[in-house]
Amino acid sequence: MKKLIALLLLCCTVATLFAACATGGNTSNLPNSVHMKELTFEPASITIHKGEKVNIVNDVSMVHVVANGTWQDNTAKALTENGAPQVNVQFNGNDSQAVGPFNTAGTFHFYCTVHPGMNLTVVVK
Repeated sequence: MKKLIALLLLCCTVATLFAACATGGNTSNLPNSVHMKELTFEPASITIHKGEKVNIVNDVSMVHVVANGTWQDNTAKALTENGAPQVNVQFNGNDSQAVGPFNTAGTFHFYCTVHPGMNLTVVVK
């Protein structure tokens, strides 16, 4: 009986390790994911529920810096919006990070400070 329990525990451990390795830390399939390409967020707007986070995934090997604000006519405009989490995150290429949680309903704006016109809108319901 002890050997059977030990074998079951070993199988469960191996299965758990295999599942963790198979994802490779990839957050692209997580809910509320927004992907960064060379010059765009995809999608450029996302709707989430209060208390949730947005998973930002850098799909390219270039640097992006995401912060609160927006590009208007090729001019960067930093914003402080009531209820928005404060964001100033550097992505170094092919990486990801969760932003939030968003605890207040509203529409919030983020942008890549490096790439003109690269805007993201998060709508929280």
